[in-house]
Amino acid sequence: QVQLVESGGGLVQAGGSLRLSCAASGRYFMGWFRQAPGKEREFVAAITWSGASTNYADSVKGRFTMSRDNAKNTVYLQMNSLKPEDTAVYYCAADNSYRDLWSSASVDYWGKGTLVTVSS
Repeated sequence: QVQLVESGGGLVQAGGSLRLSCAASGRYFMGWFRQAPGKEREFVAAITWSGASTNYADSVKGRFTMSRDNAKNTVYLQMNSLKPEDTAVYYCAADNSYRDLWSSASVDYWGKGTLVTVSS
């Protein structure tokens, strides 16, 4: 059984920052995806069990940072220098395979999502 609960979404001006959190049950590799209205769900970031390795979409490199605290069973997505194009519902994801987290089609478990809106 895997339960994922995201939090931290909200409204922010362009150039601002937000930090998303995901409380996760179980021991899995973790990731973040996002989906804007009328668009396909896309990969944002992924992290290994230890947090030693991370992977980011080109569109967020240098601006977003993923981390985890296994003692709290929580992963985070720090989002800086936000742009209007970052507006989307952000989903926490979990999988037993790290590489599965690089594509929405192969992800095993999803959270319900949290909305991030960036105004210009």
